[in-house]
Amino acid sequence: YSILTPVYDPPEDVLRACLDSVARQTFQDWEHCLVDDASTQPHVARVLEEYAAKDRRFKVKRRTANGGIIAASQDALELATGEFVCLLDHDDLLTKDALFEVDLIASTDPSLDYCYSDEDYLSPDGKFINPFHKPDWSPERFRSQMYTGHFSVARRDLVIQVGGFRTGYEGSQDYDLVLRVTEKARSVRHVAKILYHWRMMPESVAQNSEAKPWAYEAGRRAVQDHCDRTGRRATVVDGVVPGVYRVQREIEGEPLVSVVIPTRGSSARVWGVERCFIVEAVRSLVERARYTNIEIIVVMDAPAPAGVIEKLERLAGDRLKIVWYDKPFNFSEKVNLGAAHASGELMLVLNDDIEVETPDFIENMIGLIQEGDVAMVGAKLLFADGRLQHAGHLYNHDPFHAYFGYPANHLGESSVLACQRETSGVTAACALVKMSIWNEVGGLTPELAANFNDVDLSLKIRAKGYRILWTPYAVLYHFESMTRIPTVNLDELKVMRERWATPLKNDPYHNPNFEPLRDDWVLRSR
Repeated sequence: YSILTPVYDPPEDVLRACLDSVARQTFQDWEHCLVDDASTQPHVARVLEEYAAKDRRFKVKRRTANGGIIAASQDALELATGEFVCLLDHDDLLTKDALFEVDLIASTDPSLDYCYSDEDYLSPDGKFINPFHKPDWSPERFRSQMYTGHFSVARRDLVIQVGGFRTGYEGSQDYDLVLRVTEKARSVRHVAKILYHWRMMPESVAQNSEAKPWAYEAGRRAVQDHCDRTGRRATVVDGVVPGVYRVQREIEGEPLVSVVIPTRGSSARVWGVERCFIVEAVRSLVERARYTNIEIIVVMDAPAPAGVIEKLERLAGDRLKIVWYDKPFNFSEKVNLGAAHASGELMLVLNDDIEVETPDFIENMIGLIQEGDVAMVGAKLLFADGRLQHAGHLYNHDPFHAYFGYPANHLGESSVLACQRETSGVTAACALVKMSIWNEVGGLTPELAANFNDVDLSLKIRAKGYRILWTPYAVLYHFESMTRIPTVNLDELKVMRERWATPLKNDPYHNPNFEPLRDDWVLRSR
């Protein structure tokens, strides 16, 4: 393992701490490639020479002129001879088992090309704080945010193949490099342990997210370049917080979307007004949603309340199909029946107690589902009072809605709610799915009549190797539980726990360091 560290004028105690953290590695087969970028402080050369004299694994080069972090990093790469290169800043620390933990994976996965770990921060008073426990590899989230960060380890030959460190991306040079590496990586793995301590310095992003605004612009350009290289027709813009980006994809063609809405034609008061849910849901689709190439398939309990069908016909015209259902309530059967009447290559499953908030929500979801291996896309759903109802499923020993009931603008742990990202599942209250994959997995399971049918669908989809995405840029209101009395059938829960015991306990987009049986990202009590 070749550890790459560009060095420029760190305080002496900070530099020594960094070098000592490498010297203390329990795994011994390493070299530390250090490039002094023409430091102005005399202690830098002295300390580097001292360590190199004591241990030949410290390899030192001094540049005659300051070239900046990218030139120094590239020089360090050229010193490297190891199978893998590891990135370490001159003021940060490795845990003593950092290389050992990475090698546990590398020694059993010969296709490993990139690996990353969890990390935390080293405060000015010497405390380890703010741990960042990360998901397993989540390429869509990585386009939204450089979440892999530290500790990063990549196969050296692949780093060289993709061009190493590129000039023009100062401040986000690691993000740019890892984007290029993971485009070609055979295997990307995650160590769910803290292996890296990121020191908080006044000029560092670790302490102040606004310290280097130019770094975030470099990051945005790196993601745009990535989209261009990989054939994604997209525009990358800044997200809602620094360091988060939004990839706005262009839709290929104008695919027909079959909107399937099961309903009883119920009414209730919302925002002080009596409303028939199915009528207002269809009105919202017709009058507020911008995407027009849709058919609306309403699966209606017979008989319908007086006047409802006529109102739907006036709103939707020839885009409307009414499919009658005359059995006891079974959500799965009703959606499957609607799907059997669908003509589109995409199907949007909606509850009837839905109202559109963002007019371009369908376009945003289509842009994501047109990724080749994406089968289903979910939306951000809000209760009538504006609290979060759905931000993707979280399978944390039982199924949960992530951050259920939190404020609508809550960012979540490490801005997870601001990112388009992979998720283990999404609710069928608003889910866009490819019809071909719906048919491949057999749709919803009728034995799960009321609950967990969407969890089961999500897990069937993922078992086939497809991805499921969630986007914060498709927002709808979901007046949940106003159309039926919410109940959790214990038999259905038992079926889920037996059928999907392992995936319900091992959500790859969560982290085992968080407390089980919660819908949020709270550290386990030690």
